[in-house]
Amino acid sequence: MSLKFEILKRHGKTRLGKLYTKHGVVNTPAFMPVGTCATVKAMMPESVAATGAEILLGNTYHLMLRPGADLVEKMGGLHKFMNWNKPILTDSGGFQVMSLSGLRKLTEEGVAFSSHVDGKKYFLSPEESIKIQHKLDSNITMCMDECVKLPAPHDKVKKSVEMSMRWAKRSKDAFIDREGYGVFGIQQGGDYQDLRAYSAEKLKEIGFDGYAIGGLAVGEGQETMFKVLDYAPGMLPDDKPRYLMGVGRPDDIVGAVIRGVDMFDCVMPTRSGRTSQAFTRFGTINIRNARHKEDPRPLEEGCDCPLCTNYTRAYIHHLQKCNEVLAVMLLTWHNIRYYQRLMQGIRQSLADGTFDAFVEQFYADQAKGDIEPL
Repeated sequence: MSLKFEILKRHGKTRLGKLYTKHGVVNTPAFMPVGTCATVKAMMPESVAATGAEILLGNTYHLMLRPGADLVEKMGGLHKFMNWNKPILTDSGGFQVMSLSGLRKLTEEGVAFSSHVDGKKYFLSPEESIKIQHKLDSNITMCMDECVKLPAPHDKVKKSVEMSMRWAKRSKDAFIDREGYGVFGIQQGGDYQDLRAYSAEKLKEIGFDGYAIGGLAVGEGQETMFKVLDYAPGMLPDDKPRYLMGVGRPDDIVGAVIRGVDMFDCVMPTRSGRTSQAFTRFGTINIRNARHKEDPRPLEEGCDCPLCTNYTRAYIHHLQKCNEVLAVMLLTWHNIRYYQRLMQGIRQSLADGTFDAFVEQFYADQAKGDIEPL
């Protein structure tokens, strides 16, 4: 175990911590912007760092197809390749491969699939996934698993979990341990408590540097997700980081932090930036709406991103109506900065002992909604 995780303070199930890697420290709870193809869409890496992000997520599936792990390794690894000198977590590629339902064949050994890019045949096994992530030089490697879309019957989820735990053992065995790097196991089990418990016990037997909660945000509602999170994090080792994969909206994150989760990733802030959606203290805004056409205010009062400090709602509305790429760039920057401000606020309130008041204010502001134009 070569990744150090330190818990600085607790409040109920919530934890304030630090995760130490070769490429820097990650303060937790943390949100990871998604850099699927070695880039956060519409953002320069320097801009992403300026938002306060301390760690990025890269995608094994997409990078193995283009440009290929061998090329990235030849270029000095993903950090040098994309000019990001902070920590990187890579997923195993399993989730993307599983979603190619008509283009893949699943066996105990792994998954044979056809590339969505050019139809070329590939085979991804737990060992191959770990090997690719090693070539990418990711600080946090994810074990390969199968993710079942919910809702699903118990027997189907059980069969999937059992195979995922065998894959977890193979992934751990294939991982090359070195200082400042680590491998995370992934708890599966859908919304079945007994299967979540089984998965957690198997993962603990294997032993990982951190533990992810997988198989959520795959079709179930927030109520179901929170029901699972009421017990799932507590099944995992208390002294290791807990990562909720693919989540989510700001209220999902706050609710999960309350339930003991330390790390998050989601395409929501970047994807929303490309579809005219902006996250703010008072909820989500669609900047294309006509009510913003003559609005001289910033998108969000008090936000220190370039959009809010330099431009009006009227201007960004105009850019969106003209389909100007600058709109996407500014909205994406704002959204990622909003997420980082949210995480910074969570961490600061935990440090100050004011977390309950922070949560109460967060929900009150979200319920209030965005105010009407002047």
